[in-house]
Amino acid sequence: MHVCVLGAGIVGLATAWQLERQGHQVTVIDRAAPGAGASGGNGAQLSYSYVQPLADPSIWKQLPKLLLSPHSPLKLRPQLDPLQWRWGLAFLAACNARTSRDTTAQLLALAAQSRTAFEAMQADVAPDCDFSATGKLVLYASEAALDGARAQLELQRTMGSAQRIVSPAECAAIEPALAGYASRIAGAVYTPSECAADCLKVCAELMRVLSTRGVRFMLGTDVHGFARGGSRVAAVRTDAGDVEADAFVMALGAASHRLGRALGAYLPVYPLKGYSITVEVDPAPGAAPHVNVTDSARKVVFARIGSRLRVAGMAELVGHDARIPATRIETLAAATRALFPQASRLEELHPWTGMRPATPKGLPIIGRLAGAPSNMLFNTGHGALGFTLAFGSAERIAQALDAPPTP
Repeated sequence: MHVCVLGAGIVGLATAWQLERQGHQVTVIDRAAPGAGASGGNGAQLSYSYVQPLADPSIWKQLPKLLLSPHSPLKLRPQLDPLQWRWGLAFLAACNARTSRDTTAQLLALAAQSRTAFEAMQADVAPDCDFSATGKLVLYASEAALDGARAQLELQRTMGSAQRIVSPAECAAIEPALAGYASRIAGAVYTPSECAADCLKVCAELMRVLSTRGVRFMLGTDVHGFARGGSRVAAVRTDAGDVEADAFVMALGAASHRLGRALGAYLPVYPLKGYSITVEVDPAPGAAPHVNVTDSARKVVFARIGSRLRVAGMAELVGHDARIPATRIETLAAATRALFPQASRLEELHPWTGMRPATPKGLPIIGRLAGAPSNMLFNTGHGALGFTLAFGSAERIAQALDAPPTP
């Protein structure tokens, strides 16, 4: 078939790679360069074993801070936006133990599939992307927080994750750059199998290789709507003209909701705004981390990508506001100074913001949807786990494409 993929972020490009690999003719359309949206400056962690959704019972205790505190790493600012209210109410409804447990199980299964598919892509494409497999430490500041992590760890262990609780001294042994900070934490969850890579480089490498294999890229091209033919999409309408195809995949991240509405489908996808900085590291042994680190209290992640350190965090439900407040960037710089004071001079921060496309439960939307045209498939709503889940999602799209639509 000729399949048109809308979106050239990591999810769209992984989908294009999978479909081309299975023999389909593929066209990729995006208004920007590959990875220019939420993929470009993301946290860089491939977090296959630590996928706890944001919708968790603990949110209820945090709600006053989310609504009122200007310094909270999670921020909710109600607006005159019906979608935000609908999404927010669905999110709060999902903040219960049963839903969180079920979502965790589904995310872990998708993450395991994605790990295998990512490894297949590595073997096929051999991308130059600063990949590392050095493990991950999730730090907890108090015994109470560590107890909560222990409960989540036990849940994930029953689902196949290999993780363990480690002491502050063990943290410093695993990651020597934490030696000066270890005394300020109660412990950590250590996952030896976790990985990291530069997602933007993966996107660029996928485009480079797919272009040589005949995939057509229409970049700098806006999608305006669709031409219908009965119960199917006949073509996507763009500012470069109509593009016909046998099937279409919508992987447009936070923009998916608007175009989904044009097709008669409600996509509960809303932007969850995040920030990052990327700094050059001091090459001295023990100065900058090699192991992925997540500071659970600050909601900040650290990932080594080559000679650089990616520092990312925050989650704001503030609409499509692409501004980068200096206070948010300083928060990331301050976290870097606190945990890894020798890691970098922090001279060039390369500040970035991205709109992670999130669903209320934290589960991506993959496949066909009731009410939408039968030849339109959706691959969106991955939240902060887009890089982690992209290649497993792509496999599921390919499987759904081969399956007949449900009447």
